Amino acid sequence: MIPAAFEYHRPKDMEGVFAVLTQHGDEARVLAGGHSLIPMMKLRMADVPHLIDLQDVDGLGGITVDGDTVRIGAMVTQAEIIANEELFKVAPIMREASLQIADPQVRYMGTVGGNVANGDPGNDMPGLMQCLDASFTLVGPDGERTVAAREFYEAAYMTDRADDEVLTAVSFAAPSGGYAYEKQKRKIGDYATAAAAVLLTKDGGNCTAASIAMTNLSDTPIYSEAASAALTGTSLGEADIDTAVAAMLGDIDPMQDNRGPVEFKKHAAAVILRRAIARAWSRA
Repeated sequence: MIPAAFEYHRPKDMEGVFAVLTQHGDEARVLAGGHSLIPMMKLRMADVPHLIDLQDVDGLGGITVDGDTVRIGAMVTQAEIIANEELFKVAPIMREASLQIADPQVRYMGTVGGNVANGDPGNDMPGLMQCLDASFTLVGPDGERTVAAREFYEAAYMTDRADDEVLTAVSFAAPSGGYAYEKQKRKIGDYATAAAAVLLTKDGGNCTAASIAMTNLSDTPIYSEAASAALTGTSLGEADIDTAVAAMLGDIDPMQDNRGPVEFKKHAAAVILRRAIARAWSRA
């Protein structure tokens, strides 16, 4: 389909972005890579009279590693994440997840900021950011604020970001221990039927810390505190993993759609989480 008519804006700085947002309010939306918003506009699921392209705005790119703190600019693409060796050394789960997003053509344009800011429950980065306990930097006419990824998502396509704010960066502490991002999807390029991000740390034969988040199994990404707690302090025996999987299944709330009925999605979620736990543990 063809989107409804809209006015295209391409400001050179954040002041220009805020000028359009202030003038047009909720009739204006910012565009990063466009792979979430443009399809919604073409399907007439989103009516955007004023589209603000961020491509020419300075200061929204770049990946920096300062000690154990990682900062990724909102306009950094998935391809840049995959190619960045410094990021891979301190947070290899970022590359593992990005390689499973869509296809190379999408990854060359799709951005981190667009992926996390749109509030699409099928996007991969929101769940991963919750697993990493990341924070998002939001900038608006009244200044800058930081919101935890685990508190950012309210419902499908609804977030804590105000209409006149722009997400400019994501930040997180470099994770330690084992990691895994596992994803089940119908075909290359599709959203996940179920995906799991897992971080585990090991001391001797015991798990000393765990972080588990799930994707596309509720109307928001799900950080499963109960599943994470179920593994912490254990040796990750079968019974421990069973407890963690059961806890995760209690946290998600999948809906039937063209990817399958609810019971199938729960089954897929359990299988994917078990795979992610096993892979992360083998790397810990």
